Amino acid sequence: MFSQRFTISEIASITGGKFIPQLINDTPIHDILIDSRRLFKAENTVFFALKSKRNDGHKYIGELYLKGVRNFVISNANLELNEFSDASFILVHDTLSALQSLAAKHRKKFDIPVIGITGSNGKTIIKEWLHQLISPDKKVVRSPKSYNSQIGVPLSVWQMDKDYQLAIFEAGISEPEEMLNLQKIIKPNIGIFTNIGEAHSENFINRVQKVGE
Repeated sequence: MFSQRFTISEIASITGGKFIPQLINDTPIHDILIDSRRLFKAENTVFFALKSKRNDGHKYIGELYLKGVRNFVISNANLELNEFSDASFILVHDTLSALQSLAAKHRKKFDIPVIGITGSNGKTIIKEWLHQLISPDKKVVRSPKSYNSQIGVPLSVWQMDKDYQLAIFEAGISEPEEMLNLQKIIKPNIGIFTNIGEAHSENFINRVQKVGE
């Protein structure tokens, strides 16, 4: 879908991971996959086995391997990998942090204006409005849909390519310190703060803490 971003060995270096048992093939990577149901093209794809309270991406490695995926970023050192003899596995401490580090490294390649939009409500509407205003004159990359989470932002930034002239990304948080992670990935030149409301406030002591994040 996109031009080469990094080789799999470069991804290991960027994420601070190590190959287990070893690097099989230093594949050029074009696409990131986090959802096994959304595999588009197995070749030149790396799967990040993300873990959450509801699911564990490591469960889908076998399924994706059968579909042709040969590059994986994992955090479970106890996986039985013998049956995946021609796949490369990068072991990291935390796959989400690894995904964010990779996106942040990719962002540093580009010296174009980047607009970051945050706030309790209205982020997507303002993003789309700006895109409509600017896109007739410039080639703009923007967050798909409402991709503004700790996972969505890295996937949005990964879209950046040398052909784009401007970027617009949303950033949303639901817990303290999350905005610091997103700021490192987006590194906006221009910031837009829509408002501060009660949405996603349950994990903050008060509104002052939420604004400070």
